Amino acid sequence: MDSLVDITEFILKGSLITGELFFITALFSVPLGCIVAVGKISKIKPLKALLSLYTWAFRGTPLLLQLFFTYFGLPVIGIRLSPLAAASIAFIINYAAYLAEIFRAGIESVNKGQYEASKVLGMSHCQAMTKIIIPQAARNVIPPICNESINLIKDSALVATIGVGDLLRAAKEVVTRDFTITPFIIAAVIYLAITSVLVIVFKKLEKKYSID
Repeated sequence: MDSLVDITEFILKGSLITGELFFITALFSVPLGCIVAVGKISKIKPLKALLSLYTWAFRGTPLLLQLFFTYFGLPVIGIRLSPLAAASIAFIINYAAYLAEIFRAGIESVNKGQYEASKVLGMSHCQAMTKIIIPQAARNVIPPICNESINLIKDSALVATIGVGDLLRAAKEVVTRDFTITPFIIAAVIYLAITSVLVIVFKKLEKKYSID
């Protein structure tokens, strides 16, 4: 049996994939979610209908199913992706759908008087959104985004199902090899450490941008 240090180092190597998937998903799903949110509150009915269908479909079906479709289903039509690429696409599209609803709610929570004030100041709709509405909405959505970030870390364990060597898969390999539950305990501690850091970061952001 390997020493505790060796087991921990092996599992931490798997956490690099978890971190990579987290940052890739965050990097692309946040702007995509913003775009979808703005589109859903636009006055263009066909666009609103299309985006509503998108958020309904991806929020209403399991992420695991979407992951399987991306990795196992797309090759049927000739699109073959590496496990990490397939996971990244599935996670980005899924989380963008959830974030779009969060951002939409945040935008709609801004007092209507802010829109009217921007018109009085002669701002265009685009200027009002970027300079007044979205900055205020961003402050309102910090708590739910924190929750989604924690969910993202936990959901990253799903990539083990398509052979990606993430944190949980690394722990499972050691459990299978050495027949000990210690790796699962180590993995749990690492997950808790990562999510705790996220909570601290978002609490600081929430405090920084809170209205006294």
